[in-house]
Amino acid sequence: MNFIRFIFLLALTFFSAANSNAQKNETAILAGGCFWGMQELINHVDGVLKSRVGYIGGKGENPTYEVVSTGLTGYAEAIEITFNPQKISYEKLLKFFFTIHDPTTLNRQEHDIGTQYRSEIFYLNDTQKKIALDVIDKANKSGVFKKPVVTKVNKAEKFYAAEEYHQEYLKKNPYGYTCHHVREEWKF
Repeated sequence: MNFIRFIFLLALTFFSAANSNAQKNETAILAGGCFWGMQELINHVDGVLKSRVGYIGGKGENPTYEVVSTGLTGYAEAIEITFNPQKISYEKLLKFFFTIHDPTTLNRQEHDIGTQYRSEIFYLNDTQKKIALDVIDKANKSGVFKKPVVTKVNKAEKFYAAEEYHQEYLKKNPYGYTCHHVREEWKF
């Protein structure tokens, strides 16, 4: 009986230590123009585990691409990112986000015009809010942008996943449209 109890306690200790060392993944929700290009670039960031594109920040239930693309719903095309904070911090993820879209243009990314293409960070907790505001302050002070950053910071509401044909769109359609690319000169 003592041997079985010893093995049980040893196993319990091992599993408890493994679970306490396991870091929980985190989620970020970002809007910065057409979600196709954002997803394609963000998915290649070390520490990003998965993502899905969708809609957030508007009025009405279960928005569709056709309705959101009118610009009348208030929804933004966005990306929900699951990441490992041991590999990439929320701050570094936001700094990367600022290199793949123009955070100084209001409701526009290159040829995509409308509120659905706005630059916005949807925070999930007070820590994310503080980090987002700090990153915007650093971006404005960095001198890399010629105009002030207009990225909004708002509390995340319900995120609606976009239709399946939008998920991993540029992987499915490698020659599809994108206005996103990494701008090395915008690193700060």
